[in-house]
Amino acid sequence: MNKLLIVGTVAFDAIETPFGKTDKILGGAGTYIGLSASHFNLKSAIVSVVGDDFPQEYLDLLKAKNIDISGLEVVQGGKTFFWSGRYHNDLNSRDTLDTQLNVLADFQPKVPADFKNADVVMLGNLHPLVQSSVLDQMETQPKLVVLDTMNFWMDCALPELLDVIKRVDVITINDEEARQLSGEYSLVKAAAKIHEMGPKYVVIKKGEHGALLFNSDKVFFAPALPLEEVFDPTGAGDTFAGGFAGFITQSENISFDNMKNAIIYGSNLASFCVEKFGTERMEKLQKEEVSARLRQFKALTQFDIALEN
Repeated sequence: MNKLLIVGTVAFDAIETPFGKTDKILGGAGTYIGLSASHFNLKSAIVSVVGDDFPQEYLDLLKAKNIDISGLEVVQGGKTFFWSGRYHNDLNSRDTLDTQLNVLADFQPKVPADFKNADVVMLGNLHPLVQSSVLDQMETQPKLVVLDTMNFWMDCALPELLDVIKRVDVITINDEEARQLSGEYSLVKAAAKIHEMGPKYVVIKKGEHGALLFNSDKVFFAPALPLEEVFDPTGAGDTFAGGFAGFITQSENISFDNMKNAIIYGSNLASFCVEKFGTERMEKLQKEEVSARLRQFKALTQFDIALEN
């Protein structure tokens, strides 16, 4: 069975949207990536850190999803990373109300011995030095390294971010971040500039407007499924990344054509994530629901058209 190594935060979130608000709930990029990837036939492990205030029930949930948590460090006397945010009415923009790094501030990742030969490495949103440290610990070169990052690291750790970008095969960022990283407004030009930084594949996420995949002169676009209700977009991008990396790991195929399928699988899983607060929807998501919605995606994007010679 192929192996997927996931690096990212396991955290507490407190979320406020036009539909309501939560107290501290389970969150973090690594959590969403892991829950999403658990829908594929693979072995996965999360490398992260939490404090001893992190509930055992959350650890049990990850283990119940067949996620190896031997690389999830629990710091005695420490407090788990916490993020609080409020979404605007359009749900596309948000204000960060509070960020407490806590144990994440001194995090030194330790890759489990059994995953130092992982087939695919998914570097979730974290400090670029942490992401680089994980790659340094790999004993064999992964078939694919996927990196997710955000504008925060472009603002405060750009040289370190550019160093790790040189080492990855795929970068996934949103449209605003792609423009900031490249200095280009056109996403086609932005992808070309980012491609020159190292990654062979550039995935630009556009939220409710779908996702773009660039590879050299090839481009693929996947729409987002139109949903009646969106409660909370937190973690949707990480869920997308987990679906993308999970499908690639399971299929053992890193061609451009197969990445098109990975984009669809990622978009499909992300469409569930936004239907409830936090990880609630992903925790209970069933295989039959995933398959049924994939058929909806196929119907949404397939058409026959007669082309004249």
